[in-house]
Amino acid sequence: MKITREIKTAILVIASILLFIWGYSFLKGRDLFTHYKTFYVVYENVEGLATSAPVTINGLSVGKVNGIILNGTTGKPTVELKIKSDFPISKSSLVNIYEPGLIGGKQIQIIPNLEDKSIAQSGDYLNGRIVPGLTALVGEKLTPLQEKVEKMVVSADTVLTNLNKVLDAKTRQNLKSSIENLNQTLAEVKEATKTVNGMLADNQSKIAGTMNNLNKASANFNTISDSISKIKFGQTVKKLESTLAKVDNIMADVQSGKGTMGKLLKDEALYSNLTKTSKELELLLQDLRLNPTRYVNVSLFGKKNKPYVAPKVDSLGVPVNKK
Repeated sequence: MKITREIKTAILVIASILLFIWGYSFLKGRDLFTHYKTFYVVYENVEGLATSAPVTINGLSVGKVNGIILNGTTGKPTVELKIKSDFPISKSSLVNIYEPGLIGGKQIQIIPNLEDKSIAQSGDYLNGRIVPGLTALVGEKLTPLQEKVEKMVVSADTVLTNLNKVLDAKTRQNLKSSIENLNQTLAEVKEATKTVNGMLADNQSKIAGTMNNLNKASANFNTISDSISKIKFGQTVKKLESTLAKVDNIMADVQSGKGTMGKLLKDEALYSNLTKTSKELELLLQDLRLNPTRYVNVSLFGKKNKPYVAPKVDSLGVPVNKK
């Protein structure tokens, strides 16, 4: 059978049309020879999500975003998903819009609910959710930080303004003078340090001798400490306690009137006798001083002594009682 030129041309045209349709579908992310399931998800906002964005389950790509339609009644966008996987997706599965990185744009992530046995069929609506991406999280963290930075900048501006008011020309001149005086003081301290260093260098031998003497004194002190440590303080303290106990007994006897000392302190009659004897001895000495010839009689011519006359007052001028 002979194929005419017209048939060949028709076959070539049909093949070209089919190839164009397949290429167009391939560029849009659809495979004409693969069976797809279609699901719909309604979101509040799909900013950053583009058509042909990949749909993944646990990181594995299972489909594409086929289209995004804006609902004229609610104003909410509806996303059409084309899934080419036979993996069972339950009706309660979550379909999240997430941001995998800073550059790749947003994608769709399906989190299947394996406990739910009701499998979603093609054309069903699934529950959607928007997961904040890295950019959103950074923005949430940077917003409070930005507010704090703005407040800090305002405070710094206020501080600088007040500082400029304080640091007027006179204050700046005073600060300059203070710094100059400080530099002069530091220079004087440097010179004094040099002088002290020179004195230390000149008297280094004397300082060494002084340190040797200190070492010897320390050694002597250690020797004295060793000697003191060898003293039997416990035995000495016991003897001292025994002696103090005996002294306490003696004092108790004295207080109670025992012994000579106790009688001297406690016997009033003895005290009175001693007082009387002392008084009479005082009168005797007074009379001996006033009339010595009465007691020492030296007479060359046989002259008689004067009769004894008792004194009316003692040496202190106190009247003498006559009995």
